[in-house]
Amino acid sequence: MFDFRKIELTDRDEINSRLAVSDRRGCEYSFANNYAWHRLSDSLICLSKDHYILMSFIAGEPVIVLPAGSRSDTEGIEQMISLLDELEKYITNNGHPFKVCSVTECDLEWMKEFYGDRITYYYDRGSSDYIYLSDNLIALEGKKYHGKRNHIKRFMDNDWSFDEITSDDIDDCILFAADLYNSGSDYNGSAAIEQYAIHRFLMNMDYLGLKGGILRCGDEIVGMTVGEQLNSDTFVVHIEKARSDINGAYPMICNQFAKKYASHLKYINREEDLGIEGLRRSKLSYHPEYLLHKYTVSFK
Repeated sequence: MFDFRKIELTDRDEINSRLAVSDRRGCEYSFANNYAWHRLSDSLICLSKDHYILMSFIAGEPVIVLPAGSRSDTEGIEQMISLLDELEKYITNNGHPFKVCSVTECDLEWMKEFYGDRITYYYDRGSSDYIYLSDNLIALEGKKYHGKRNHIKRFMDNDWSFDEITSDDIDDCILFAADLYNSGSDYNGSAAIEQYAIHRFLMNMDYLGLKGGILRCGDEIVGMTVGEQLNSDTFVVHIEKARSDINGAYPMICNQFAKKYASHLKYINREEDLGIEGLRRSKLSYHPEYLLHKYTVSFK
C-alpha cells in the first residue's frame, strides 16, 4: 500500500506539486529541506496518489509528518482523515505505535473533534517556527530594532558587500561553513550532519530553486545564507552563517537577504530554535510576528 524509500532529486516536481496544494508555512514542507536534511532522522518518503508523506524516525520509532496534498477545507480534511486511517493500519501492522507530527493548532482542532479520546498530543517548543513580517526585517523600524540598527551601522564602517551566491562561490561557501564548524565559534553548527545539509543545498542550488547570499568584508567572506520561497506568501531561511566575532555580521546578512529576496512576500520563516538557548535568544531578538506551534499526536 505504501512504498517508503529515500528521497531523490528527481522527486522534486512531484513533491512540489503536492506541497503547493497544501500551501503550508512550516519549514518541513520544503522539498529542498527534506532532501538536504534526510540524514538527520533517516527520513523516508512516499508518494501516495495525490499526497506526499514524509516519515522520520525518533529512537527507532516512525513518526509521520502530517502529509501534504490536501487543502485545509472540509473536503481536504476528509481526504486527510482517510489517508491517516490507512497509514495507521500500515504502521501498527508493522508493530509500531502511530504518531503524527507537525500538527498545527488549526489541525489539532479538527483532529480532537474527529478522533476525541483516541488521541493524545504534546507540544515541543523547540520545534516552533519563528514567523516574521518581511517588512519588519527589511525596515528594522522602531525602538525594538534599535540595537539591530546600531550593530548594522557599526558593520557598515567596514568595506563590505552583499552579493548573490553564484556557481563560482560554491566551494568558498562550503569552506566557510566548514571553518565555522571546525572553529567551534558557531553555536548552531555543532552537528556534523549540518555540514552535509549545507553541502546538499549549495551543490544543488539552481535545481532546488534556492537563493543565496554572501556577506563580505573586503575580499573575505564573513557570512552566507540560503533560502527559498516556501509557499504563496512566505520566504524561508534554511541556512544563515556569519562570523560571530564581527560586530553586526549576523543582523546585516539577515537584513540584506530579506531586502533582496523577500520584499514581495508577507512573511519570513526563520525556522525553529531546536531548544538551543542562544539560538532562541537570537531569534526572539528579531521580534517574530508569531510562533508556528507544532504538536505530535499519538493514536491509541
